[in-house]
Amino acid sequence: MGTLLGTVDKHSVEVTNCFSVPHHESEDEVAVDMKFTKNMYELHKKVSPNELILGWYATGHDITEHSVLIHEYYSREAPNPIHLTVDTSLQNGRMSIKAYVSTLMGVPGRTMGVMFTPLIVKYAYYDTECIGVDLIIKTCFSPNRVMGLSSDLQQVPKIAHKDFETMLNSNINDLLMVTYLANLTQSQIALNDKLVNL
Repeated sequence: MGTLLGTVDKHSVEVTNCFSVPHHESEDEVAVDMKFTKNMYELHKKVSPNELILGWYATGHDITEHSVLIHEYYSREAPNPIHLTVDTSLQNGRMSIKAYVSTLMGVPGRTMGVMFTPLIVKYAYYDTECIGVDLIIKTCFSPNRVMGLSSDLQQVPKIAHKDFETMLNSNINDLLMVTYLANLTQSQIALNDKLVNL
């Protein structure tokens, strides 16, 4: 979950940046670190003063009850916030990205609900991004790359499970002993300072 940043013109909204926001969800409630969000946005404005808060994003393909609560918060930060869902399950071999805006529904004067209306999402890439992605794709399935990785892995010594565990425990014990001695030394120095200053 995180905050979307970007610009708005007459006919479109362009999301150019984002940052993640610490949060905790359970079945009953959702807790979002609003102070963190405000601090991050203030820092971001120093670098990119033209970018505004446009809404928020979440991973998954469903809109839940928590989505309504989080969207309500972002409604205070942006006039008509966007909710972007990024489905990372890679169904059909693609990462599905959908955008929504909320509209109130119900009878006037009665309990109102919120309905999320889908928006059209268009992807825009800068030339430099396309060049970088093309280079990664070209080398991704290179046989030379796999052969080099295989030879590197063969050079790693094979250690029996028991020997590895013994070696790891020995190193952990050494680290704990050094930490203990450092703390003991600090205590001795503090005690010496107090005795000298009496």
